[in-house]
Amino acid sequence: MKPMRRRNFITLIGGLAATWPWAVRAQRPAMPAISFLSGGVPRTSAEATQAFEKGLAQVGYNVLHAEGHNANIGFQWAWGQNDKLPELAAGVAQRQVAVIATAGVPETLAAKAATTTIPIVFTIEGDPIAAGLVPTLDRPGGNVTGVAISKMQAGPKRLELLHQVIPTASTFALLINPTNPAAEAQVRDAQAAARSLGLQLHVLKASVDGDIDAAFAALPGLQAGGLVIGSDQSFDSWSLKISALALLQSVPAIYQHRAFTAGGGLISYGASVADAFRLAGAYAGRILKGEKPAELPVQQSTKVDLLINLKTARALGITIPPAMLGRADETIGR
Repeated sequence: MKPMRRRNFITLIGGLAATWPWAVRAQRPAMPAISFLSGGVPRTSAEATQAFEKGLAQVGYNVLHAEGHNANIGFQWAWGQNDKLPELAAGVAQRQVAVIATAGVPETLAAKAATTTIPIVFTIEGDPIAAGLVPTLDRPGGNVTGVAISKMQAGPKRLELLHQVIPTASTFALLINPTNPAAEAQVRDAQAAARSLGLQLHVLKASVDGDIDAAFAALPGLQAGGLVIGSDQSFDSWSLKISALALLQSVPAIYQHRAFTAGGGLISYGASVADAFRLAGAYAGRILKGEKPAELPVQQSTKVDLLINLKTARALGITIPPAMLGRADETIGR
């Protein structure tokens, strides 16, 4: 090869080599993006989000902060304000993420209203058919599927457990969020349980932070011996406040999630957050791999957790029945 031609050839190869990394990078497919939509707050949702990411990892997807990550996940929080969910869901739908993960019935309804094409994977407590999320469990159709905890009747069981702790009490209160579409079913189930136990049940409502103070202010007049807190992501956001007010007013209270008991609440009983969200994360990963939500049956998470805060029990002057202690998955404050 002549000197001039050799120089031109080397220059051409060098120029191509300089552009190769950019060309290869441009050809790489973008990482799939997942949006996690919750009415709660990050502080009380850590167990759920970590379990969701664990489920993703089980099917081969590691999110951004993991080594060798191959998927991105973003979090949308309503901070205890369910009325913000439609706006958040609409924003997520506009970004055309690969999957939307939802942490409750209001979240799923908001996402479903925002898109009929982006796959939605829910994790809820309740009946997804009655909530209007899917027409059937085996073949949900459409773009929505997920994990449901609907056969364990956790709400009525909470009333039963609280009654076991305070057997002399005949009147109890139930706190619900009226903006939650599942609230009516929670009230109906709890009232049925109260009747079967021969108890009187008063219903209190709270949809914003200030309502919590009003609900607790009403408790003395109702002469309620204990408080059952309904399932709602907003109550997760206010769990520390609720547990503090319950202790201040010497009201034994029971809720669904560990964050409540860890924050000073007396008892929590409900579906295992870790198990349910791990299953949902695995479903999201399977959808990223090409499976259709319409063909993925709604899963049932059957594992439940019972946690008891013994320090709070002592402060309230309550003795936890030995049989209940033996059943507890975890005790706090020994």
